[in-house]
Amino acid sequence: MRRFTRLLVVGLVVALATGVTASAASAASAASAAPAKAKLSGSITVSAAASLTEAFTRIGKDFEKHNKGTTVTFNFGASSTLAQQIQGGAPADVFASADAASMLKLQTAHLTVGSPQEFARNQLEIVVKPGNPKHVTGVKDLPNVGTVALCAASVPCGNYAGQVLANLAVSIPADRVTRGQDAKATLAAVATGDADAGIVYATDALSAGKTLTGIEIPTTDNIVASYPIAALQGSGAKKLATAFVKYVLSAAGQRTLGHFGFIEP
Repeated sequence: MRRFTRLLVVGLVVALATGVTASAASAASAASAAPAKAKLSGSITVSAAASLTEAFTRIGKDFEKHNKGTTVTFNFGASSTLAQQIQGGAPADVFASADAASMLKLQTAHLTVGSPQEFARNQLEIVVKPGNPKHVTGVKDLPNVGTVALCAASVPCGNYAGQVLANLAVSIPADRVTRGQDAKATLAAVATGDADAGIVYATDALSAGKTLTGIEIPTTDNIVASYPIAALQGSGAKKLATAFVKYVLSAAGQRTLGHFGFIEP
C-alpha cells in the first residue's frame, strides 16, 4: 500500500512538472509569435491654441524624446482662426482648441478622427504692469484704469472675457479697448505698455513671470474654458497623430499641463 502511495505521489509530481514545462513553452512560443510594437516615425503638424504655446512646446519635445525618429511642428494661434484654416485645407494632423465651439465646427464637418476629447481646462485672469501701479483689485476697476487689452471678440479668449464682463455688468468704453488677435498678443499689449491692464488666461499670466502682475478673478465671477483635442481626417500620418493625442491625455502629458497652470479635465 505504501509503495502504491509513493508511486502515486511520484506520478503526480511528474505530471505537474510536465504541465508547467508545457505551459512555459507555450507562453514562450506565444510571446515570440506576438508582433513587436511598431516604432513610430515621421512628422506631424499640430494646430493649437496660442495659450498652449509653452505647455505644448514642452510636450512636443518630450514626445519626440520618447519616440525617436518623430518630429512635431506646431502652428499656434486663435482657435477659431485655426479651425477656419483647417476647414480651408491648411495642412494639420492634430487640432487642440481652447473652446468646444471651434472644435465642433470641424467635428460637424467630419474632419476629426473620432470624437474630440477634453484634455485641459483654464480660467481667466487680469494682468497689469509690475507692481500694479493702477491699483486694480478686480474686473470692476477696469473701466477706470486707462487702456484695457482684450482678445478679439471672435476668438475664444475674447468671447470668455466678454462673458465675464457681461456677468458682472461691467462696460469698458470702446475707445479704451485694444484687441489682440489671440491671448499672447493681448498679453504682449500689456507687457509692452500699449495697455494698462488686460484679461487673458491664467496660464498666460503665469507664463509672463515677473514681467507682469496677475490679479485673480474669483471663481464665482470667472468662467471655465474647456480644451478639446483630436487627430484630423486629413492627416497623412494618422497613427502618429493619434499617438500624440494619447500622449497629451496620458499621465505624463497631464503633469506637464499642470506644471504650466492648466486645470485637469
